[in-house]
Amino acid sequence: MAVAALFDVDGTLLARNSAPLYMTHLRRTGQARRRDVARTLFYLLQYKLGLLDVQSAMAVSMAWVRGRDEAAMEADCRAWYARDVRAYLFPAMVAQVAAHRAAGHLTAILTSATRYLAEPLGAEVGIPHLLVTQLVVRDGCFTGEAVRPVCYGRGKVYWAERFAAEHDVDLAESYFYTDSITDLPVLERVGHPRVVNPDPRLARLARQRGWPVARLRLDQAVHAALAI
Repeated sequence: MAVAALFDVDGTLLARNSAPLYMTHLRRTGQARRRDVARTLFYLLQYKLGLLDVQSAMAVSMAWVRGRDEAAMEADCRAWYARDVRAYLFPAMVAQVAAHRAAGHLTAILTSATRYLAEPLGAEVGIPHLLVTQLVVRDGCFTGEAVRPVCYGRGKVYWAERFAAEHDVDLAESYFYTDSITDLPVLERVGHPRVVNPDPRLARLARQRGWPVARLRLDQAVHAALAI
């Protein structure tokens, strides 16, 4: 069976959370209001505390996206990624992805974000498989619905297991990199959990369980962050 290396995005491949970066972009381009920014920051705080009600957050996001043109959003997100996001890629994690590819491992992004961020990111770092929150599109426009389960919490396990079944992957021999306690279900599902710049709850749990932890900075030289 194949071995996979799965990578979270915010705080793991990227040094910043993409949600406030995106909201700043929307404010700068006149696509969002002040209250949209405030709501995003509120949900981000809940996420960091491991208290996010993902259903409520999705309902707000889906109301905002409903009826928008997918092609226009995709182009806008690619411009946003190039301008505001790619500078926050951890060099050490780019090297880690390359190390897994060299070892013959399948690499995949596993994130609650959508493909509109994951695609340009994956293309840049060489990750071909995207396990993301999928938005429903009809006649070129977003319906305001998402494919269930959303790729968050235990939903990530569902998509990881589906990917494993499709690609003959042994998750017990595979890797998952994340910074967040919300990803505990996936960390416990794979054989090689890897923790990157963890939040306080995950840092404490990683110490208790002896999981490898990497503390990264953007200005570090390019090198593999964790042994594979």
